[in-house]
Amino acid sequence: MTHIVRLSDYRNRRRRVHFDRAELTKLLQLYSTRVAAGEWKDYAIDHKEGVAIFSVFRHTHDRPLYAVAKSIGPRGPDYAVFDQTRRLARSTSLAEALAVFEKRLKLVSD
Repeated sequence: MTHIVRLSDYRNRRRRVHFDRAELTKLLQLYSTRVAAGEWKDYAIDHKEGVAIFSVFRHTHDRPLYAVAKSIGPRGPDYAVFDQTRRLARSTSLAEALAVFEKRLKLVSD
Protein backbone atom coordinates (compact mmCIF):
# COMPACT_ATOMS: atom_id res chain seq x y z
CA MET A 1 0.00 0.00 0.00
CA THR A 2 1.15 3.47 -0.82
CA HIS A 3 0.41 6.48 1.31
CA ILE A 4 0.95 9.88 -0.30
CA VAL A 5 2.26 12.57 2.04
CA ARG A 6 2.06 16.25 1.13
CA LEU A 7 5.33 17.91 2.17
CA SER A 8 3.60 21.27 2.53
CA ASP A 9 1.78 19.86 5.56
CA TYR A 10 5.11 19.32 7.31
CA ARG A 11 7.06 22.38 6.27
CA ASN A 12 7.35 25.35 8.54
CA ARG A 13 4.43 27.69 7.94
CA ARG A 14 6.40 30.82 8.86
CA ARG A 15 8.05 32.69 6.04
CA ARG A 16 11.80 32.79 6.16
CA VAL A 17 13.14 36.30 6.75
CA HIS A 18 16.19 37.50 4.84
CA PHE A 19 17.94 40.74 3.90
CA ASP A 20 17.33 41.79 0.31
CA ARG A 21 20.04 43.15 -1.98
CA ALA A 22 19.45 46.83 -1.12
CA GLU A 23 19.53 46.11 2.61
CA LEU A 24 22.72 44.07 2.31
CA THR A 25 24.29 46.89 0.30
CA LYS A 26 23.58 49.39 3.10
CA LEU A 27 24.81 47.01 5.79
CA LEU A 28 28.02 46.16 3.92
CA GLN A 29 28.73 49.83 3.12
CA LEU A 30 28.55 50.63 6.83
CA TYR A 31 30.65 47.55 7.60
CA SER A 32 33.37 48.44 5.07
CA THR A 33 33.58 52.00 6.40
CA ARG A 34 34.10 50.73 9.93
CA VAL A 35 36.63 48.11 8.80
CA ALA A 36 38.64 50.83 7.05
CA ALA A 37 38.58 52.82 10.31
CA GLY A 38 39.88 49.75 12.18
CA GLU A 39 36.80 49.45 14.40
CA TRP A 40 35.26 46.20 13.11
CA LYS A 41 36.97 43.03 11.93
CA ASP A 42 34.35 40.42 11.04
CA TYR A 43 30.63 39.94 10.40
CA ALA A 44 28.07 37.13 10.33
CA ILE A 45 24.57 36.72 8.92
CA ASP A 46 22.22 34.40 10.80
CA HIS A 47 18.70 33.25 10.00
CA LYS A 48 16.52 32.14 12.88
CA GLU A 49 12.80 31.53 13.00
CA GLY A 50 11.13 34.76 11.93
CA VAL A 51 14.28 36.93 12.07
CA ALA A 52 17.47 37.64 10.09
CA ILE A 53 20.47 39.01 12.00
CA PHE A 54 23.57 40.84 10.71
CA SER A 55 26.22 40.83 13.48
CA VAL A 56 29.55 42.66 13.56
CA PHE A 57 32.58 41.72 15.64
CA ARG A 58 35.68 43.48 16.92
CA HIS A 59 37.57 40.17 16.87
CA THR A 60 36.48 36.92 15.28
CA HIS A 61 36.39 34.98 18.54
CA ASP A 62 34.45 37.61 20.53
CA ARG A 63 30.77 38.20 21.04
CA PRO A 64 29.14 40.54 18.52
CA LEU A 65 29.61 44.26 19.18
CA TYR A 66 26.39 45.09 17.37
CA ALA A 67 23.58 43.18 15.71
CA VAL A 68 21.00 44.45 13.22
CA ALA A 69 17.86 42.31 13.29
CA LYS A 70 15.10 42.25 10.70
CA SER A 71 11.72 40.74 11.45
CA ILE A 72 8.47 40.82 9.53
CA GLY A 73 5.48 42.11 11.43
CA PRO A 74 1.88 42.68 10.44
CA ARG A 75 2.76 46.13 9.07
CA GLY A 76 5.89 45.10 7.20
CA PRO A 77 9.59 44.80 8.04
CA ASP A 78 10.86 45.95 11.42
CA TYR A 79 14.56 46.65 12.10
CA ALA A 80 16.32 46.80 15.46
CA VAL A 81 19.94 47.55 16.38
CA PHE A 82 21.37 45.92 19.49
CA ASP A 83 24.68 46.23 21.29
CA GLN A 84 25.86 43.58 23.73
CA THR A 85 23.35 44.51 26.43
CA ARG A 86 20.44 46.56 25.06
CA ARG A 87 18.43 47.72 22.06
CA LEU A 88 19.84 50.96 20.64
CA ALA A 89 17.32 51.71 17.88
CA ARG A 90 14.15 50.37 16.33
CA SER A 91 12.47 51.46 13.10
CA THR A 92 10.48 50.34 10.10
CA SER A 93 13.28 51.73 7.90
CA LEU A 94 16.78 50.27 7.80
CA ALA A 95 18.33 53.68 7.12
CA GLU A 96 16.69 55.13 10.25
CA ALA A 97 17.84 52.19 12.36
CA LEU A 98 21.42 52.50 11.06
CA ALA A 99 21.46 56.22 11.90
CA VAL A 100 22.58 55.17 15.38
CA PHE A 101 26.03 54.50 13.86
CA GLU A 102 26.52 58.03 12.51
CA LYS A 103 29.52 59.67 14.10
CA ARG A 104 28.70 62.51 16.40
CA LEU A 105 31.08 65.36 17.01
CA LYS A 106 32.64 65.46 20.44
CA LEU A 107 33.83 68.50 22.34
CA VAL A 108 37.58 68.41 22.83
CA SER A 109 39.15 70.73 25.36
CA ASP A 110 42.82 71.62 25.85
